[in-house]
Amino acid sequence: MNSVTVRTLLVRGMLAGLAAGVLALVIAYLLGEPRVDAAIAFEEAHSHEHGHEMEVVSRGVQSTAGLATGVLVYGVALGGIAALVFCFALGRIGRFGARTTAALLSGAALVVVYLVPFLKYPANPPAVGDPDTIGTRTALFFLMMLLGILLAVAATILGRRLAPKLGNWNATVAAGAAFVVAIGIAYAFLPGYDNVPAGFSGTLLWQFRLSTIAIQLVLWTAFGLLFGHLAERVVPARQAAAAQAAPVTS
Repeated sequence: MNSVTVRTLLVRGMLAGLAAGVLALVIAYLLGEPRVDAAIAFEEAHSHEHGHEMEVVSRGVQSTAGLATGVLVYGVALGGIAALVFCFALGRIGRFGARTTAALLSGAALVVVYLVPFLKYPANPPAVGDPDTIGTRTALFFLMMLLGILLAVAATILGRRLAPKLGNWNATVAAGAAFVVAIGIAYAFLPGYDNVPAGFSGTLLWQFRLSTIAIQLVLWTAFGLLFGHLAERVVPARQAAAAQAAPVTS
């Protein structure tokens, strides 16, 4: 792709990420925030055990402007990164069109970027988790994310190399199995943290974690559909122009 096409797709990816972020924001506000409020209420009820900390930013700002800023910036950033990955992947992962490639990349991103680290280090609401380990847990989450991305790239390369010998289906299954085994080994060797205070509702914890999955699912699904539609309006036009400009041989 030339620089004009890449720039156009980058802008459309960021716009699609922004629109997907708006939808994810609605889910976060409706599903996530009530669970956060319930967790904060539990934490405040037991604050006498650890002392009361002064609130720097009010809860009202956190649940409205703060939430909107975080989710929308997150959506725009991921949309831009995903658009650049799309530019590299189009035509390299199979004979897929722009819409299908966008859908495949969005699904892979949901699994690799979020679900893989989430299954080892799930999201916790306030009052859950040792505050002294938050830095370590955050670093391990991003380490697991990086490992997931690298292993996914390695599995893709493995699948492409096995395809001539095993066929596309068998090569895909073999590469997927290798990816799962490698992730399982990483899970076994990395430390785990799951400190739930006594008396904290297991149902609330489960609902909070499900809400975080719902937010990511809506974000990546909406992005894949929106960006696939926008990208398809750019790439075929460029390809058609290039085909018409190509010399005809007899």
